[in-house]
Amino acid sequence: MSPEQGRRSRLPGVVVSGTLDVASILAFVVIGRSSHDHGVTVAGVVDTSWPFLAGAAVGWAAGRAWRSPAAVAPVGVVVWISCVGVGMALRVLVGQGTAAAFVVVALVFLGSAMLGWRLLAGIGAARARARAGQDGVRYTDS
Repeated sequence: MSPEQGRRSRLPGVVVSGTLDVASILAFVVIGRSSHDHGVTVAGVVDTSWPFLAGAAVGWAAGRAWRSPAAVAPVGVVVWISCVGVGMALRVLVGQGTAAAFVVVALVFLGSAMLGWRLLAGIGAARARARAGQDGVRYTDS
């Protein structure tokens, strides 16, 4: 397989992984805004989510997540910690709140979501490999 084919074959996984990370962040923001009666408006969701989305982008770059986007470690851990750490730092810089309880909730929720989907994907992939080995058929990208 050429390097170009390798990049193309990884693209769907990168897109799905990035989408799941963004969905995790947006779920966190929407649930938080609605539970604190801040209103779930587009402007409100954007205002609350952008620091975490920027933090996740930093994590994707720092962890080179495109190489193995569904890996729990180190990729998932780097993206998660960066999402919360950079996100909270950006919130401080722009005058948004970072109460200790909020940091803990963010760590727990985003860790569960961002590492959770990766863990489930890994289990699914392992089961698929096991099934392929049991039926004697080898599935390849050729």
